[in-house]
Amino acid sequence: MAEPRQRPEADRDREHRVRTEAAEAEELRPLLLSVAYRMVGSFAEAEDIVQDALVRFHQATRSGTEIRSVRAYLTAVTTRRAIDHLRSARVRRDSYVGTWLPEPLVDELAPDLAEQAELSDSLSTAFLVLLEAMSPVERAVFLLREVFGYGYDEIAGVVGKTEDNCRQIAVRARRRIEAGQARFEASRQERDRLAERFLAASREGDLAGLVSLLAADAAFYGDGGARGNGLAEPVFGRDRVARVVLALVRRIERAGVRMEAVHVGGQPGLLMLDHDDQVVAVWSLQVAEGAVQTIHGVVNPEKLGHLGPTSPLAWRARQPVEARSERRRPT
Repeated sequence: MAEPRQRPEADRDREHRVRTEAAEAEELRPLLLSVAYRMVGSFAEAEDIVQDALVRFHQATRSGTEIRSVRAYLTAVTTRRAIDHLRSARVRRDSYVGTWLPEPLVDELAPDLAEQAELSDSLSTAFLVLLEAMSPVERAVFLLREVFGYGYDEIAGVVGKTEDNCRQIAVRARRRIEAGQARFEASRQERDRLAERFLAASREGDLAGLVSLLAADAAFYGDGGARGNGLAEPVFGRDRVARVVLALVRRIERAGVRMEAVHVGGQPGLLMLDHDDQVVAVWSLQVAEGAVQTIHGVVNPEKLGHLGPTSPLAWRARQPVEARSERRRPT
């Protein structure tokens, strides 16, 4: 009986390299998801972009393509896919019903993305909203440089620009962010203490106490999309915002909804759950200069599925139960 043929050593080496690179690629998934989510503001879309990047990577390695740096290759593919996605998403967002906000990241439910404290503020709703004013390429350059610390030579290869162009783009983007941020940011402890007082005043129906915690030009933006019970339009001014907050809290408490203090991209927030622990809404509080500057409330059920099952209370009454879908919780 003939002995089985031995595979050439070169084939064994190649298979070993493919397996090693595949394991390295999988370890990079949290980084890639962090890049993609900050780019597009949606977990489902970010996961699709990362999965596509990984598929392309595996196809390249199996076809014999030599990849010098797995990290550089996957970051480039992920970023380019995100840029393409944003360009096509502009049209959809222009026709979006009401205020568009990114899907909220609740730190306690997504530790892989929020574990680095120095990066957590770049996951806040307020920060992601500022990024919306940038072009896709401008956003990519700014995030890769300012958040992830990539060199301009690496960034130039990713976005197809010269290093000098990338430097200029980064400077412009940095100025936009600085112009949109509050001058005196509060520490995490100060933000949490103010949020505790905000929650207490809201539960107690303390209008005067709530007004005292809000900035004079406070704003409340609600995103319900076409299917959620969101605000019809933004509310401005501390008195109006305080009254809207109290009215909403009274309504959700009558429906048996409880509010849990959480962090949303490093900023204090509220996770609202019904009696079955299904998600109703997420509020994010932007705290600076000793007051709540902005409240971003997401009640669009299509933007809450990554946090767990969505509550029927989040949907407009006309939305049939059968049409509701759940997306898996991020890992």
